Amino acid sequence: MCRWAAYTGTPIFLEDIVSRPGHSLIHQSQCASECKSAINADGFGLAWYGEREEPGLFRDILPAWSDPNLRSLTAQVKSHLFLAHVRASTGTATSRNNCHPFAVGRWSFMHNGQIGGYDGLRRDAEMLIPDHLYAHRKGATDSEALFLIALGEGLDDDAKGALERATGRLEALSREKGTGPHVRMTVAFSDGKRLYAARYATDDKAPTLYHRWSETRIGRAVVSEPLETGECWEAVPPGSFCTFDGEAVTVEPFAPDCLARAA
Repeated sequence: MCRWAAYTGTPIFLEDIVSRPGHSLIHQSQCASECKSAINADGFGLAWYGEREEPGLFRDILPAWSDPNLRSLTAQVKSHLFLAHVRASTGTATSRNNCHPFAVGRWSFMHNGQIGGYDGLRRDAEMLIPDHLYAHRKGATDSEALFLIALGEGLDDDAKGALERATGRLEALSREKGTGPHVRMTVAFSDGKRLYAARYATDDKAPTLYHRWSETRIGRAVVSEPLETGECWEAVPPGSFCTFDGEAVTVEPFAPDCLARAA
C-alpha cells in the first residue's frame, strides 16, 4: 500500500516533511515500516497551496528517491498546506495519471488502500461519477473514482458526509461484485483552507494514520506513519474522520452505510 504525508500550519519548505526527517516520505518509499509493502516505487506526487485558490500539482512515475527534480522542488517551495504521496500500485498501471494527489478546482485528494475486487466492478464505479465531473477522470484507479464520486456527493458543502456516501457506494459494489476485504483506506484531502483525513476498513486492518502538532513549526503533520522516532505522535483510531483547522482538531465517527447506498 501507499504512504503519504500532509501538513497544515505556518508555511514551511516541503522538504521538511518530504525529505529531511529521519523517516521522511522519501525514506518510506524505500523502507516503509507500517504497511505490507516496504517499497513504494510506482510514482509520487505533490499538491500544494500558495497564492492561488487551486493547488499546484507535480506528479511523476519515477521512484521518489531517484528524482532530483523532486528534491530540488521541495527544497525551494514553501506552503502553508500541502499533500505528498508515494505510490504502491494495487493493480492499475504505473502512469502519471494514476499518481496521487488528484486535484479538481480547489480540492486535492490522496488515498492509501483499496476497494476489494475493483477490477470486477470498475465499470459500475465509473457510472457513479456524475457527468459534469467525468471529464476529470484521467486515470484508472479506485482512488480517483472515490474522489470524483465524493465531489458528486457534495464535498463542497459536507466533507464528512460526502466521503461517507461515496465510500458507502463503493463498499456496496464490492460486497455485490467484488471481494473482501471490501474497503481499506486512509485518505487526506483539502480545499486549501482545512485539511481532512479519514481512516476506515471493513475488517480489522485499517491502514495506519497519525498526526502531530509542532510548537516549533506552529503546524501539524498528518501521516501514514511517524516521520521521526521518539516524537509524540497521536494515532487516529479506525472508523474516524478528522478535521484539522489551525491548531484545532476534530475527530468524529466515520461510518459509511453501504446498505443504504445499495438500496
